[in-house]
Amino acid sequence: MARARAPYMEWAKKRPAARIDLAASDLLACSLEDLPGARQAVDLAGHGADGSPPLCEAIAARYGIAPDRVATAGGCSGANFLAFAAVLETGDEVLMERPVYDPLVAAARMLGAKVSFFDRRFDEGYAIDPDRIAAAVTRGTRLVVLSNPHNPTGVLASEESLEALARLAEASGIFVLVDEVYQDTVFQGRQPPAATRSPALISTNSLTKAYGLSALRCGWALATPEIAERIRRARDVVDNYGPIPADRLAVLAFRHLDSLAQRARAIIETNAPLVAAFLAARRDLECVPSRSIIAFPRLTGQADAEPFVRRLFERQGTAVVAGSFFGEPAHFRISFGGSTEALARGLEGLARSLAGGEDPPSLYQR
Repeated sequence: MARARAPYMEWAKKRPAARIDLAASDLLACSLEDLPGARQAVDLAGHGADGSPPLCEAIAARYGIAPDRVATAGGCSGANFLAFAAVLETGDEVLMERPVYDPLVAAARMLGAKVSFFDRRFDEGYAIDPDRIAAAVTRGTRLVVLSNPHNPTGVLASEESLEALARLAEASGIFVLVDEVYQDTVFQGRQPPAATRSPALISTNSLTKAYGLSALRCGWALATPEIAERIRRARDVVDNYGPIPADRLAVLAFRHLDSLAQRARAIIETNAPLVAAFLAARRDLECVPSRSIIAFPRLTGQADAEPFVRRLFERQGTAVVAGSFFGEPAHFRISFGGSTEALARGLEGLARSLAGGEDPPSLYQR
């Protein structure tokens, strides 16, 4: 089996620091002061053989389901990997969306699965086409994988398409995994977890993207009790159980989730209109509107955005993500869950680079 690689994640970990970072996709990080009681919650003693019971109960209460339908993991990526391990065998086929978040592809291949793709198309607003997915399902297909909101475009799937996928999965005897890590960044029309629609659907999520708590690495999968148990047994092989201090802090986060959500909403509702207005005014960019804290514009009339992305970093000190990491080289991904000041400066740098400006980075140091 070929060694699995996730080029985007390698780049994200090793890339040079940027003065203006529109590539990092988390919400602006919380401080301990944003989470009352956090300093007192850190205690190294404890045990959580199948996931901290208070944490599983907090997650279950959040969604109105039984705790036996919850399996915890190290972030949403950890939950995705464990869910793959729970349902896949060597040689199974996994059908994934494209554009795609490449660690999903690497995780499936690492487990010996064959990966094929269905397209989410720009000219269709990156909507999910259940008929296209159904046509791509083969006798070897075991799992369909998608993200909602979509990473990298931020597009939210329609209720009708998710219901159609649930019916397809049930009729075909397959599973559908929906990575919902950006779902809590949606404030109008937020959807219930896909796993609550059908026993054939699995949801994964975390506290990382929407609440500024990425360092906790608190992730989870929602599934039937049987699949959740298989995910817990897969975790036995990987890391046994999560770090107790992080689990305790995650429980505390759920107790204060409303206030954390208010903080997130204030950031997002300030930043999103700035990005929407910027993109709407550009004739040199085309972009499907996002419902999350990421957007995926493409350069008009150009096949490869990577030289532009490199020039933007070198001359303006602004980092974005090249679309080639997601299989769409004409695009780049920008993230806008960080500070409003940095976003404004980053958009200014984008405008200058699009106009061919040669101003040195020192002009943007304040």
